[in-house]
Amino acid sequence: MTARFLQMIDLPEPGASMLAEAGHVTRADEVVGRDLAELTCSGDYDVVVCALDQRFDAELLAEAKLAGIANYAVGYNNIDIAAAERAGILVGNTPDVLTGATADIALLLILGVTRRAVEGEAMMREGRFTGWRSDLLVGKDVAGATLGLAGFGRIGRAVAERALAFGMEVIFAPRPPAHREVSDEELGALAGRVRQVRWEELVEHSDVLSLHVPLTDATHHLVDADVLARMKDDAVLINTARGPVVDESALVTALREGRLFGAGFDVYEHEPAMAPGLAELPNVMVLPHLGSATRDTRAAMAELTARNAIAMATGAPVPARVTA
Repeated sequence: MTARFLQMIDLPEPGASMLAEAGHVTRADEVVGRDLAELTCSGDYDVVVCALDQRFDAELLAEAKLAGIANYAVGYNNIDIAAAERAGILVGNTPDVLTGATADIALLLILGVTRRAVEGEAMMREGRFTGWRSDLLVGKDVAGATLGLAGFGRIGRAVAERALAFGMEVIFAPRPPAHREVSDEELGALAGRVRQVRWEELVEHSDVLSLHVPLTDATHHLVDADVLARMKDDAVLINTARGPVVDESALVTALREGRLFGAGFDVYEHEPAMAPGLAELPNVMVLPHLGSATRDTRAAMAELTARNAIAMATGAPVPARVTA
């Protein structure tokens, strides 16, 4: 029987060609006017290829007639994994292949905020630069500063390696707000070069606090008004994880009151919208979810997504399966 794929996103190559060669592909523009629930319950498709903006909740999954969902993302907070398992629906994502690209964006945000690059670029574009001055847009050094990493998975570790090369001191809390001891053996090449602390200490001691946690019930608004109040007055907050990890309205208030040096974001609580007032703040660097946006990374993600989808449709082992 020919595999049937419902492709809800514009999947880059080589993923699109791989799906076409493996079976019949129905694109999103061919099913305009039909919602996701109707499509997944129709029995017309074996696997849905999707991204984070397609949501699969427990109600939808209980009725869905699918073999699998191939998520074109490393995150999967758009899918109720436990409900998918109860329904016998496989889920796949794209880990590993976007680690370096996302870590680069985190470092870009760290440097951009601490060196006030956004303010400087705006000054140049608007013709307001009148010449060098000793007090012009003076920023903060990263060398010698303490980088606190909330979460210490693949991306957090890659950020640590980059930050160490810039002379930063790196501390981390592996699974905030909970605590878990990480052995030197688990740290591998980072043993002796980074230091584990509890979440509370990470918040209070970091000059730069960078978020690298998945979005769960425990991490929703991990950084709220209370955490922002406990951060150093001159600290920088970076988010390349998931938008709802930060209470953006509380952040806007903290920045307006001068309680942080600045912030850098690549993801947003109500993406694609930003919290009112965030974009107007001069000490905030905002990017349009560019974490994995390099040609090689997106191609690797597309290939892995297609491999996951084909395996689900044919009953083969799923290369990157997500389980509850």
